[in-house]
Amino acid sequence: MITEFHLNINNAKTLFFKKISLYSVIMPISSIISLIQIIICALLVAAILLQQRGGGLGASFGGAGASYHTKRGIEKILFISTIILAILFIMSTIAALLIK
Repeated sequence: MITEFHLNINNAKTLFFKKISLYSVIMPISSIISLIQIIICALLVAAILLQQRGGGLGASFGGAGASYHTKRGIEKILFISTIILAILFIMSTIAALLIK
């Protein structure tokens, strides 16, 4: 009786672990990373487009490029968030490459 119960538990464990394979565990993770990449990419594009267009290239064509100003307020927040989002996007891309 005890050996029959022990065999039934072992059979149940075997069936359970056969259903959960490595492939079925990796697929949702790669889907989640792809979704995270899409969200980060959209936020990164928005942060880049919201930044002020300055006199970077305009100074070489005769524009007033001699003045210097520090980033303050929302301009500084957008600048820092752009850097952070770019780093997160690169890290998520590397993670997606390692998982696949």
